[in-house]
Amino acid sequence: MPTVIRNGTSIYCKVTGTGPAVVLGHSFLCSGEMWNPQIQSLARHHTVVNIDLRGHGRSGAIERRFDLCDLVKDVVAVLDHLEIDRAVWAGLSIGGMVALRAALYEKDRVSGLILLDTHAGSETPGKKLRYQAMVEFGKVFGTAPLVPQIARMFFCHHTHRTNPELVGEWRERFRSVRVSTVVHTASALRRRDSVVDRLGEIDIPVLVIVGEADQPTPPAYAREIVNALPRASLVEVKKAGHLSNLEQPAAVSSAMMTYLESMSG
Repeated sequence: MPTVIRNGTSIYCKVTGTGPAVVLGHSFLCSGEMWNPQIQSLARHHTVVNIDLRGHGRSGAIERRFDLCDLVKDVVAVLDHLEIDRAVWAGLSIGGMVALRAALYEKDRVSGLILLDTHAGSETPGKKLRYQAMVEFGKVFGTAPLVPQIARMFFCHHTHRTNPELVGEWRERFRSVRVSTVVHTASALRRRDSVVDRLGEIDIPVLVIVGEADQPTPPAYAREIVNALPRASLVEVKKAGHLSNLEQPAAVSSAMMTYLESMSG
């Protein structure tokens, strides 16, 4: 599968299917593997470009400070390598933040947006402090002791109760994340600017999806995005938290496919 080098950083992607392109961007501390429940459905009629953000999954380690616009440029470099001019950008959490900025700064490369469990604003002061505490703790003790807290944040109570195998699988994945990834990505999230006041510039169809029990990016953030966009619709997923596509894969896949079919039509 393609690995693209941009400014010394290797970006891994997996390409599946044929047809109009869809780019997938995952959550902080995850990888493109989180989209496995959606890949088969999406790839029936689309070229799915599933990217591991820098420092995550099979992409190269992060060696220096970066910002969210660097992540946009990473994705554009992958699309250039694959000779794909335009795509629907789908992203969850930080992946959604990257997709929003692509729609503002790389308009010609974005035909549509699917935004899952994300936020258009800057980070709140309380979360900035929590991110900083997590970073300092991780530097000293590694990521493993942080895993229980991350799992509580990312999965809702319903998922913990009814699907402990899923939670257990991802707890192990969180445990393997590099400390440098936590340090530099948390810093990029802390320093991000708000794009709420610019959302009116995004005049393409947008689907916004959010888990009803999402803690890091609650439904109020999703409604803020929808209310500011000219052409947006909202799907609130029952019995789902921050990783809604993993917790309720059928509901999220159905919403994504309905949107993509409307784009094709």
